[in-house]
Amino acid sequence: MDGQVPLRGHPRTELRRSGRFRVVVPIRVQWKDATGRLTAEDAEAKEVSGLGGLLDMKFHPVVGSQLQLTNLVTSEETAARVAAIRRGKDGSVLGIAVELLQPSETFWGVNFQLRKTSAQLASIEDSIKSGGVDPRILRDFRDAVDYVRKTAWAVQEWQERQLKQHDPQTVVPLIISERIRRATQLSNAISADVLASDVTPETPGVRDFFQAIENLYTQISNLFRRQSV
Repeated sequence: MDGQVPLRGHPRTELRRSGRFRVVVPIRVQWKDATGRLTAEDAEAKEVSGLGGLLDMKFHPVVGSQLQLTNLVTSEETAARVAAIRRGKDGSVLGIAVELLQPSETFWGVNFQLRKTSAQLASIEDSIKSGGVDPRILRDFRDAVDYVRKTAWAVQEWQERQLKQHDPQTVVPLIISERIRRATQLSNAISADVLASDVTPETPGVRDFFQAIENLYTQISNLFRRQSV
């Protein structure tokens, strides 16, 4: 994921009829060759669904082979079989299509679940649009979905960096930056509500919010004062 928080947007273009999504998941593949010898190889799943996926691997078993797959991020295991070998026009192998013997919504990890859920939420958003809902509510829905999506991405990124023995703490500054962006966005929205007289001293929670803003203002002011010293 290259350390980048994913851009905002709905993955409508990634959804296939079978619910396949483009992800990158490190997988350990084990199978028995023609002599009965157990063979293992690391691979990457690059397009997956709850029914199976497309694996990129250097060496591969023949069609029909039974496989044991291990998600190297979550350590979850499942059984599968080789359904097909995808080849390019020049005959080169593009990927190994595998079918899970037991369909699973969890095996491919958080990233797959996130993309699938985001596609479902995009469909819900379309329904909200057609229902004549107040644009402010639609905006809040979009923002909430975007925040959940980025937080789930952070979970996946943390796990992958641990797997690759990279420092997972490097994810934290990205999350803090996202939190600040979100807080700025919410503060601007509330300011607009105040100007529109939609917020009054009797609005539930407004006094606690005011206290929180005062405390935050003091701390941020001190932060900049220390910087200028």
